[in-house]
Amino acid sequence: MNNNNNAATAVYSAIIIGSGFGGIGMAIQLDKAGISDFLLVDKANDVGGTWRDNHYPGSGCDVPSHLYSYSFELNTDWPHKYARQPEIHAYLQHCVRKYQLHDRLRLGCEITTAHFDADSGCWHLRSTAGETLVCRALITACGQLNRPILPDIPGQADFAGPAFHSAHWQHDVALSGQRVAVIGSGASAIQFVPHLVPQASSLALFQRSAPYVLPKDDRSYPADQRRRFHRIELLHKLDRLWQYCSHEIRALAFVYYPALTRPTSKLAIRHMHKHITDPQKRAALTPDYPIGCKRVLISNNYYPALASNNVSLVTEGIDRIVPEGIKTRDGHVHPADVLIYGTGFAATDFLAPIEITGINGKRLNQEWQAGAEAYKGISVSGFPNLFMLYGPNTNLGHNSIIYMLESQFRYIVCCLREIQQRPLRYMDVKPEAQSVYNQRIQHRAQGSVWAQGCSSWYLTADGKQTVNWPGFTFVYRFQTRKPKLADYDCVP
Repeated sequence: MNNNNNAATAVYSAIIIGSGFGGIGMAIQLDKAGISDFLLVDKANDVGGTWRDNHYPGSGCDVPSHLYSYSFELNTDWPHKYARQPEIHAYLQHCVRKYQLHDRLRLGCEITTAHFDADSGCWHLRSTAGETLVCRALITACGQLNRPILPDIPGQADFAGPAFHSAHWQHDVALSGQRVAVIGSGASAIQFVPHLVPQASSLALFQRSAPYVLPKDDRSYPADQRRRFHRIELLHKLDRLWQYCSHEIRALAFVYYPALTRPTSKLAIRHMHKHITDPQKRAALTPDYPIGCKRVLISNNYYPALASNNVSLVTEGIDRIVPEGIKTRDGHVHPADVLIYGTGFAATDFLAPIEITGINGKRLNQEWQAGAEAYKGISVSGFPNLFMLYGPNTNLGHNSIIYMLESQFRYIVCCLREIQQRPLRYMDVKPEAQSVYNQRIQHRAQGSVWAQGCSSWYLTADGKQTVNWPGFTFVYRFQTRKPKLADYDCVP
């Protein structure tokens, strides 16, 4: 319940920042739990998070659609085994409509600061518009792929033609007959590059390290099959269970026995050799690190696109960007009319650029200078009543993040019930509980595929693994089934 009748000083039970899968799902679960006086805010003018922002050609998910959806809002009508960006965005918009979230949704509201007042047990938030919002619990659902990175290359402002990041795709830029330069060969690039190759007169792909790319077992779901899924709910649930189990078993290789990844590595190389016959391109596209150390990608059209005669693969380091194109360290200038950055996101800078201040003036960005960490990926000591979705060490390399988010929804609902019913001013995880938890996480991560010597967005500059969950997802669900209140300072 709001503590004040005056709307200007309303105290919400919770404010959720971010309206992607995390924020929308959390709002629905709060509503179901009877905690309905919440506010869902987003800096953009539409819901959808990363699926709103990443609308580049070919954008889609690499987790099967039946698995990449809420368990409480099953969709039997996905047109493809792997959903495309417009389908996922439409699904999230549907959830907002069905669960009537619009009256508690504030778009175009970017939060810049949040500070906790221990006396009242409330968080005070400020927006870019200068508005103040107050809540008992602050729930962040900002995601890990929401802040595009531009590489530190001299001369970016000098380029004469259009230049943009894949997360800020400019659909009005004509690519037909143009010389296109793409910097980066990660998860976004392998989706949009095949769509550019037939249009461009030439495409130069600047690759720092070769990814492992596996065949994508993609196909359409015919209308009659979708009708069967709708008519026989058990059939749909069994397919979802099969998808979950077939992905979950991969944790054995990713986390516990990295040697099990060798057959998959050979499959990726065979897949590349099948489509790439040029010896120089084959050599450049052969990864020089163990599979899984960086994100493993899936695509059926990436290698065929790179085999095209109008595609050049550049592995020489970039010296600078010049008005007419890209100059590499060997002195060669690669001419380009359009420059596209497929250079990823600041995945380890959790919650930035929001300035979050906890008890005794603690600043979250200072606490995380050596790398982000959180108790169960949700709570941080010294920041009471702050709950994170998709926080440190809760990303996955082998299964659907929606499963992890739903584990967190339940945990956070339980915490908010404790705060309301006991009642408590705040819950603050004890520093020793957080420390012990994260020591275990880092110890487990040391034997995983992510710790095999390559640099990736899974690691900080110092090599700390702050992104991925090193284990089975059902273990995480068991650990988050209910809060262990002994690990918190519960202050009345």
